[in-house]
Amino acid sequence: MDIWSKKKRSAVMGKIRSRDTKPEWLVRRYLFSRGYRYRKNVKGLPGTPDIVLRRYGVVIFIHGCFWHGHEEDGHIPHSNSDFWRKKIERNKLRDIRTKEALKQMGWCVITVWECQLKPAVRKQTLMEIEYHINHAFLERFKLKTRRLYDDGEHGGASGMVAEDGAGYGKKEVSLE
Repeated sequence: MDIWSKKKRSAVMGKIRSRDTKPEWLVRRYLFSRGYRYRKNVKGLPGTPDIVLRRYGVVIFIHGCFWHGHEEDGHIPHSNSDFWRKKIERNKLRDIRTKEALKQMGWCVITVWECQLKPAVRKQTLMEIEYHINHAFLERFKLKTRRLYDDGEHGGASGMVAEDGAGYGKKEVSLE
């Protein structure tokens, strides 16, 4: 049984924000303070990610535990539970499809749950986000480097080698 009238419940639910929530602010402030530059709520990408770090090839979704059905902290209300169960299941399926579409496009997808930003674990979570951003960047860099130096013959990076007759190392250097 709901403690509020339908009109009051509708007004309360209408005030719930989908953008610029406190968890999003926490993550964005941390990233900006660490020198990361990002775009927020990019509509051109599947699912409109909360944070997009194009340079690093990373998108970040910050999910509310209730709305996205977090297994640890999500719960189904007792009133109208059938409606909420179906709604949350649809949200979970949409999240899965969105992540797959972004991965197919070459993005690294990070999902941060609201409960991971509680004061007791916030610092650890923010450091893990930064670790994953840097790890994704290094993986992209390695892939680009591999493509750049791949000679196609040996199946790997050939490295940079001075050609014969290029004259490298033939000059004498005097240290007088």
